[in-house]
Amino acid sequence: MKHFPFLFLFGAIILSCSDDDSQSNTPITLSDNVEVYNGDLIENGYVLAVEHGSNTSYLLNKEGLKIHEWTFEDNLGNDLEILPNGKLLGIFKSSSPEIAFGGFGGILRILNSDGTTDWEYIYASETSIAHHDVELLPNGNVLFIAWERIGNISSSQAGADTTVAIFPEVLIEINPNTNQTVWEWHSFDHIIQDRYDTLATYGNVSDNPQLIDINYNIVDNGDIMHANGIDYDAEKDVIYLSINYYNEVWVIDHSTTTAEAATNSGGNYNKGGDLLYRFGNPEAYKNTEGERLFYNNHFPNLLEGDEPGAGNVLVYGNGNDINQSTVFELDIPNDFSLLPNTDNEPSIVWSFTDPNLFFGRISGAVRLKNGNTLIAEGDYGLWEVTPDHEIVWKYNGQGVNFWRCYGYLPNDESIVNLDLL
Repeated sequence: MKHFPFLFLFGAIILSCSDDDSQSNTPITLSDNVEVYNGDLIENGYVLAVEHGSNTSYLLNKEGLKIHEWTFEDNLGNDLEILPNGKLLGIFKSSSPEIAFGGFGGILRILNSDGTTDWEYIYASETSIAHHDVELLPNGNVLFIAWERIGNISSSQAGADTTVAIFPEVLIEINPNTNQTVWEWHSFDHIIQDRYDTLATYGNVSDNPQLIDINYNIVDNGDIMHANGIDYDAEKDVIYLSINYYNEVWVIDHSTTTAEAATNSGGNYNKGGDLLYRFGNPEAYKNTEGERLFYNNHFPNLLEGDEPGAGNVLVYGNGNDINQSTVFELDIPNDFSLLPNTDNEPSIVWSFTDPNLFFGRISGAVRLKNGNTLIAEGDYGLWEVTPDHEIVWKYNGQGVNFWRCYGYLPNDESIVNLDLL
């Protein structure tokens, strides 16, 4: 059994690690940023700390030291991940965007481990822009979120109760070898409204939970949905899409063709591009059954492979209603049942909150291989907590805002191929 007496010296924490079976001591020096460190219970790996909207991100060890830092030519347009081959996939900000809501991007890049550009794709124009999140699919294609501009005339004709353009969400899949769009899904193809009974979109969303109430969150700037995160389930061939302003996560069939994705039939589930499932806020489809979980939400993170809890989904609930954030681990039903007037919400397998855990924007959580959960609290920094809710590591960013964090073991393929350590 190891013991970790805490000593403070010149603002840093020095931990003396004594072993009952040995007379030797191995001191560990922690950076000033590390406020909690339990060496017995942490996962001794690395953390990719993704700074929100900045031109830098870095790998940290649990002592709080930067193992490697990247500086980019453009600011992040939020997400950045290390791929299994050691390259990085990120979304970056266009220098002169026509659409510039919070989280805008416009530039997708695969970077070599030294930060040089291996591949670049621009998705920014007067009518659309990539934003927030990007994902490498198992087939090698790149999936991302985009806003598309729907002019005020078209939006009004569809039943949107506004006189301005709106910017609903789109999913785009690009083949990076050809830069061709190979699949897309448009939320605007799947809307319903109950205010104008002469329009084709008229209906009751409570009877049609597979559709999207276009008037749920009408705002003056037209950013009515504000998606902020995606994850892909290869086994089910579906996409999890976090919709911040609807306070829920949508599940979309990726097995459709683009033509089928614009309809309500086709694909493995024969629902076309209609929502297969939605969770977090039954009020968004006027369902009186089920408990609302989210008041703004980020990062629908599917647990996969050898991650403890595989098959479940982690979501960071920002908790803007109560000034209290919560990380939820949710058991998603296999059949994606979505029925009217029914409690469709998933069960909570595990959750974590703390009086000091709150930020109303950005943020996220990942599951570590030892079962701990690594949390990015946007305006504070990073937490590591055990399944028993014990806080075993905290890293204070000291004024830095973090979009997300990702955990890696030293022998993970991504770290080995990074070849920087």
